[in-house]
Order: sequence, then C-alpha cells, then structure tokens
Amino acid sequence: MKKLVIAYSGGLDTSYCAVSLSKEYEVHAVSVNTGGFTKEEINHIESNAYKMGVATYKNINAVPTFYTKVVKYLIFGNVLKNATYPLSVSAERIIQAIEIVEYAKSIGAEYIAHGSTGAGNDQVRFDMIFQTLAPGINIITPIRDQKLTRQEEIDYLKSEGIDMPWEKSKYSVNKGLWGTSVGGVETLKSEKPLPNEAYPSQLEKEGEEKVTITFKNGEFVALNGEENTPEINIENLNNIASKFAIGRDIHVGDTIVGTKGRVGFEAAAALITVKAHHLLEKHTLTKWQLQHKEYLSSFYGMHLHEGQYLDPVMRDIEAFLQNSQKMVSGDVVVTLKPYHFSLDGIVSEHDLMSSKFSTYGEENKAWTADDAKGFIKILGNQNKIYQQVNNK
Repeated sequence: MKKLVIAYSGGLDTSYCAVSLSKEYEVHAVSVNTGGFTKEEINHIESNAYKMGVATYKNINAVPTFYTKVVKYLIFGNVLKNATYPLSVSAERIIQAIEIVEYAKSIGAEYIAHGSTGAGNDQVRFDMIFQTLAPGINIITPIRDQKLTRQEEIDYLKSEGIDMPWEKSKYSVNKGLWGTSVGGVETLKSEKPLPNEAYPSQLEKEGEEKVTITFKNGEFVALNGEENTPEINIENLNNIASKFAIGRDIHVGDTIVGTKGRVGFEAAAALITVKAHHLLEKHTLTKWQLQHKEYLSSFYGMHLHEGQYLDPVMRDIEAFLQNSQKMVSGDVVVTLKPYHFSLDGIVSEHDLMSSKFSTYGEENKAWTADDAKGFIKILGNQNKIYQQVNNK
C-alpha cells in the first residue's frame, strides 16, 4: 500500500478521512502542536488515531518553531487584522502545513490528506503549502471532494464499527499559543454576540494586577523580571491574564475565497503583547520608522492570512521588521482588570522622550523663537502658494 500522511486533529472530519483512506493507503497520522495541547490530550488523540486504523501516529511539537517563524514577526509588526484580530488560527495553519509536508517527505509518502471542506480558508493554506514544497505529492481531500455532511460521516464511521460521541459541541474552540478561536451559531450571522459561557476562560479575578513585560530588540524576554523564552513568556502571561477574562472579541473579515466571515476569539497574551510592544515602539522609533512599519505590517498580516507565507516578499518584510527592532528594548507596565487592560508606561534607555533638546509643549533648548518662526514659515510655503494660485 502506498504511504499517505494525514493532517490529523482527532475530530470527526479527520477521523472519517483516516478510516476511509486506510482501506487504500498506509496512513500515517500527524498532529502539529502549535500550543494548547496537554500531554493527556495528545495521548487521547493518539489512542483514537489507532482506532481509526492508522499505521503510525506522530505529534510534532512546533511551538518554538511557530514563535520563531511567525509569531515573532506578528509582534514586531503589531499585526492585528482589521485592527482587531491577532491572526491566531491562520498563523498556526501555515506552520502546521509546513511541518506536515516535511514529515511526509521524510518518510517517502506519495500522498497527503487533510479534512478541510471546500468553503473555508484552511483548504487554501494547506493546498498552497503542500503544492509549493512538495509538488510531486498528491493531495487528497475526501470531505471537500465528496461534499459530505457531518451526519454522513457519522453514519459511515458507525458502519465501520466506530461509534464514538461525535455530537457536535455547541461551540467550536481551537486553542493555540497565539489565541483561541471560538465559533458558534451566533457567529454564522451578523447581529448577535457570543455569550459569556462560549469563551474558554471565565472571570476568576477581581480588582487590578500589574505586570511588567520586558522586551529586548523587540522580543518578549521576561515577565515580571523572570527571564524565559518568548513562547513560554507568552504562555505564562496568558495564564495570568486569562483569569481576568481579557482578550475577548469578534473578528469580521474577508475569507480567501471571497466571502465575509465572523469568528470569536480569546487572545489575552497576544493582545497585551502587541499593544505593549507597540507602546514601546512609539517611544523608541522615529516618525518615519513607525509610518513605514505600519503599512508593511498590514501587508505581512494580509499575506499570511491569505496563505502566501512562502512568497519571498514575506522574507523581505521580515528583514525590515527585524532591522526595525534594534532599539526596541525596555519594560512596559500593564495593569490587568476584569475584561480589559491598560498600558501604564515604559522605561527604556532608548526612550526618545528623554531627549535633552526639548520637553514637549513646555520648553526647548535647541532653537530660538525666531528659529521656530522661520521653520513654520518655510514648512507652510507650498500650502500658501497653492492657495494663492487656486483661490479665485
């Protein structure tokens, strides 16, 4: 039998794929951990995978890779799609696809399968990565090709002797390092919010709690003075902030296939980190650095969302973002409160507000009043010329 690697989550769709494809192929199931998996959950997924008839199961820990290749640049760019969403799921899918295709190549698999439908973004992200990195490997997508309903999948699995509690939960939750997406009946239409109980983290703390986030060259290197790797700092911050039920919102955006969509999310650490980093940049970068970063970061987030991660323009933008972080070092103090947070301020040796030349709105030591008048006269010169020529 020919080798096939399946992107296996353990849900209904990938279980159907595993069972049906194992009749024709030697199926090797792979899960890619980009955050959110416990050891117990991994063991449970592995146990179920073998019940579906797979030859082997492998869980790849890609959390450090996810941070290094994607999350780091989302922080550098302060990326929030439509000024709201930290790209929690779309960022994960790219790394998952890359890890899966590399594993398939390592074992000599001729086929790769995934459980995406024909209606969403993931089919595009997976297929584009697979086609680009392994053009000789065939892609198989039973759910998309057969246009299967959930009930048809359940009936098939029961006919194969696999009778598990497949009843769909009221809310679909996808947890990862950079946030948790939440989908439900409310997100299928435009008018209703998600109820409080739909979010995975509930309010456990009242009052306020201050945390200090330390950045070095733009990277999250310490939390409350305790140094660790950025991905662990992100996880630890999320554990603290989620007790305040921080980071909830609903993202409305355009799918790659041209439809509008809504998705709820909870991303306490992602939102706090991005906002804290952005505040530090406002103090340490020049006006023109901030301006050019803003539109390049927007392009970076859009291309990532659209599955264009492997286009070389992404490496070009990453090089710019990386270079922009040379002076982005210091501490940011954040106050956590129920359902929200506030940025108190920063301490940095690169703080441009500490300039010896002037104090904003109060005094200056580098120019005279006449210097200021001359500067303003020249600065407004073109406006005056335009008005004089065209104001008839």
